[in-house]
Amino acid sequence: MAAVTFKGNPVPLTGNEVKVGQTAPDFKVQRNDMTDYTLGSSAGKTRVIASVPSLDTPVCDLETRRFNQEAAALPDVEIVVISMDLPFAQKRWCGAAGVDKVITASDHRESSFARSYGVLIAEGPLERLTARAVFVIGPDDRVKYVEYVKDISEQPDFDAVLAALR
Repeated sequence: MAAVTFKGNPVPLTGNEVKVGQTAPDFKVQRNDMTDYTLGSSAGKTRVIASVPSLDTPVCDLETRRFNQEAAALPDVEIVVISMDLPFAQKRWCGAAGVDKVITASDHRESSFARSYGVLIAEGPLERLTARAVFVIGPDDRVKYVEYVKDISEQPDFDAVLAALR
């Protein structure tokens, strides 16, 4: 299991840790338009899937805005940001932030993504939220890049994510 912290304090995760080279696990989450999103929803595309604790936090806000900005230059890549925020809150946040190039999706119903990708926070003040992580999945559904961000309060390595897309 990936070892992550929140401001230096250990955060226990539950679920299956994903490794580079494996077939990406399927999942079902809910887009902010209330439709389902699965791995198959973007079959044949390269995907960046980022999990964040909540769009309503400064670090997640900055990360999602950055991925939205990068998406403009990556027309053949689908970027999805998944959190436990309700779809209504995600839609409101996207409108207020002007985020329109990434897909935001909620794992609130089943924790399907969080469990399948090993990012479900198991206990403590962030229990049932998702840890910060980024996965790049190729059109063949193979995992090309994985980053479980060491401390949830920090940004992912954007340069490494973008390099994995090349």
